[in-house]
Amino acid sequence: MAPTIEKITLGTRGSPLAMLQTEEVRDKLMAANPGLLVDIVEIKVVGDQIQDRPLAEVGGKGLFTKELDRAVLDGRCDAAVHSMKDVETWLADGITLACLLEREDVRDAFLSPVAGSLADLPVGARVGTASLRRKAQILAQRPDVEVVLFRGNVQTRLRKLEERVADATLLAMAGLNRLGMAEVATKALAPEEMLPACAQGAVGVTLATNRPDLAALFAPLNHEETAIRVHTERAFLDVLDGTCHTPIAGLAEVQGGTVRFRGLVAREDGARVLTVERSGPVADAVALARDAGAQLRAEMGDTFFD
Repeated sequence: MAPTIEKITLGTRGSPLAMLQTEEVRDKLMAANPGLLVDIVEIKVVGDQIQDRPLAEVGGKGLFTKELDRAVLDGRCDAAVHSMKDVETWLADGITLACLLEREDVRDAFLSPVAGSLADLPVGARVGTASLRRKAQILAQRPDVEVVLFRGNVQTRLRKLEERVADATLLAMAGLNRLGMAEVATKALAPEEMLPACAQGAVGVTLATNRPDLAALFAPLNHEETAIRVHTERAFLDVLDGTCHTPIAGLAEVQGGTVRFRGLVAREDGARVLTVERSGPVADAVALARDAGAQLRAEMGDTFFD
């Protein structure tokens, strides 16, 4: 009989939001496994230390997740907690996704001291974001505004907004909700206004593939509908070679036995935006998303980003 696991460690980034998410995983894990002790270990990641350049220039969103998974593989922690929208499309060798917690609000939040919505911003307004997905969709709707680089955690971005580095910014409603700061959002943007990032609002846990004993501890935390939705959206990314160098958005929604998937790919300047939608049985969700991705790849051709 395999020895009983008495204690494990969860690795996380050090931001307030990352810590809150990891504490939620810890609490659920201990509730599902009475007697298990769970410690949290902060892992310093390069992505948090570079604030003056877009992520695409310094290694992509994987900066946040690769180092956490490396900490798992070299034994600094047993498992790592991630915001799934930051997790690269292809997991590192030896790493597996153990569970997905129930998804939070998927929407983007519009924050501005000068306007009630993106449409209400004055001509020439400055909108701060580090997301190419948001930038492309903003410029598609408002080519007259200027998009400026905004990096940092939620608190840093709010401070920059107060200092009028920009007239508006966008954040994930999920993060604001988890921080108890939903009231700072000027408006929650419906997916029709701003299609969210694939897996936005979902928290996942990764661990070493060769640790089925650990995987068994996390299995009760997996939320089935969230897993269906996230795997569907990530299948769309997979077909499009999705990285943070490409403005891509995707959202899967489940209603009864039916899934509705909406996808988008755009040029960074917002000059071209391609959209796709599929609906069908939940059992076909991943196949539908892959088909949607293939359609957009065909429409993009070889010159889309030229």
